[in-house]
Amino acid sequence: MSGYRGRKVAVTGADGFIGSHVVEALVAAGASVQALACYNSFDSAGWLDDLSADVRKSVSIIRGDIRDAGQMQRFLSGADTCFHLAALIAIPFSYDAPSSYVDVNVRGTLNVLEAARSNGTRRVIHTSTSEVYGTALVEPMDETHPLQGQSPYSASKIGADMMAEAYARSFGLEVMTLRPFNTFGPRQSERAVIGSTIRQALDPACTVIEIGDRTPRRDFTFVEDTAAAFLAMGLSDKVEAGQVYNGGTGRSVTIGETVDAIARLSGTNKPVVEKADRMRPPNSEVRALIARHDKLTAATGWMPETSLEAGIGRTIDWWRARIAAGRVRSGSGYMV
Repeated sequence: MSGYRGRKVAVTGADGFIGSHVVEALVAAGASVQALACYNSFDSAGWLDDLSADVRKSVSIIRGDIRDAGQMQRFLSGADTCFHLAALIAIPFSYDAPSSYVDVNVRGTLNVLEAARSNGTRRVIHTSTSEVYGTALVEPMDETHPLQGQSPYSASKIGADMMAEAYARSFGLEVMTLRPFNTFGPRQSERAVIGSTIRQALDPACTVIEIGDRTPRRDFTFVEDTAAAFLAMGLSDKVEAGQVYNGGTGRSVTIGETVDAIARLSGTNKPVVEKADRMRPPNSEVRALIARHDKLTAATGWMPETSLEAGIGRTIDWWRARIAAGRVRSGSGYMV
C-alpha cells in the first residue's frame, strides 16, 4: 500500500464502523486523510474519537453532511481519491423512514459524485451492500446476480449504485463500486447480530441472549479484510470504472451457528431466545447471502485473511474491554 504515501484521500462516513477502519488503514499506509464525520450537537466524531492519538493527529476531521452539495464541492477539493462510505444503513429504521434513506443514500451519493466530477478527483470507490442482491437465487453470488429491493434500505442502495454506474458511463468518472458482504468486528453497533449477541453474552445484566430468526445464512467478513479491499481498489490499475466488485469470504453460516460460536468462544451458557420484535417482515428477510469474490481478487489480488472464529474472538476481546471500562450501559448496550 506504499502507493498511498503522501496522497490526499477523502473519506465520507469516516465516523462510522467500516469508515473508521478505512481511515486507520489509510493513515498506516501514509495517506493524507480528510475524514467527513456527520455533524451533531455533541461535538462527537463518532468512532474516529476511539482511534489512537497518533492516528487522530494524522487525520483532518471535517464535520458535515453529504446531503449538502456545496459542502461536498469543498470537501473534495484537491482530493486524489474518495472513499464514499457515508450512508443510512440500519435496515429496521428504513421501514419507518424510507424517504430519509433516499435522501441520504441516493441524493447524498449524487452530491459526492458531482463534487468528484467538478473537482477532477482521480477515483471514487463507492460503497454498496450485499443486501441489494436480496435472497440468493444462485450460490455463490457473483456481480451479475439480479438486484432485489427487499427493504427500503436495499432499494436506496440500488439507486445509489445505479447513480455511480451512470456517472461512469455518462461523464467518464472513474468510479467503481465495492459490495461488502456482512462486515463485522470491533466498533460495530448492536444493530448487527454479532455485536448484539456478544454484548448480551458478556453483560452480567443479561440473563438470556435475544436474537431474531436463527435460520438465515450470511457471509461474514472481518472488518479489517473489508478495509483492505477498499484500499486495494483505490490503487489497482485493473479495476474498471462503472464496475461492481464483491468483497466477501465465499463461506456462509446460519445466524444460529454464528450465535453458537459466540457462546462457545465467550464461555457463556445463557439460553438463546428468538424474539418476534427482532425479526424482519417475512417477505423482506434475506434468507441467504454468500459471495463470489473472484472478480475483486483478479483485479486487485485481495483475499480475505481472517476466519470467522478468529474475527469473533477479536470482537469479543474488544467488547470485554469496553464493558470493563464502563463504556456500555449495563443491560442496554448504549454507548457512553
